[in-house]
Amino acid sequence: ESVKRLDKREALLCVLAESTDEKNILKLVEALCREHGNNLIKIDDAKKLGEWTGLCKIDKEGQARKEVRCSCAVIHAFGTESQALDIINDHFKRTDVPEAKLDPITLNFR
Repeated sequence: ESVKRLDKREALLCVLAESTDEKNILKLVEALCREHGNNLIKIDDAKKLGEWTGLCKIDKEGQARKEVRCSCAVIHAFGTESQALDIINDHFKRTDVPEAKLDPITLNFR
């Protein structure tokens, strides 16, 4: 689904997990983002990306359990303006490079 959105030029932002087993997916997504000028954020852990996209169960204490790995997620609509969106936009405006690495623990760009 993510590749379809990228190929149709419907993606605003792509998040890619580098720990995916399919290295061809990494190359394909990176090439599509580069070709279409999409911003790309890379993270280390596919389980963390799965948690961020809701591919998990939340227990009574609010902790994520039974996380499912996710190789790639594409945002095609940001919704309402937020501080998080401002941070992402500011980062890509400052760097001139449409690729960033995000630390999944601190949520800071590297």
